[in-house]
Amino acid sequence: MSGLGEMGNLLKQAQEMQRQLDAARAELRTRTVEGIGAGGLVRVVLNAERLEVRGVHLAPGVALEPRALEEAMAAALRDALRRAHEAEKEAIGRITGGLNLPGLL
Repeated sequence: MSGLGEMGNLLKQAQEMQRQLDAARAELRTRTVEGIGAGGLVRVVLNAERLEVRGVHLAPGVALEPRALEEAMAAALRDALRRAHEAEKEAIGRITGGLNLPGLL
């Protein structure tokens, strides 16, 4: 009988973890992250779950050469993606106690 009790306990733990993962997904779905390029002249806003670009903003009066503007936008996008991945890692860490279990979200 103890084997069945342990199996039931494992099932309850798995269900609780799934509930927590669903909550983390919902949190990331509504969260945005912002990346900055060229010292703040360019900002890119992404959805933290789907990595969709929500906005690209230039500081007022920005006058950059096309190549410099392209580099600033790419830097801002890389920064936003890094921040989105950090948000996901943080959400998973809260659930797993810091264990690195890729692919949960």
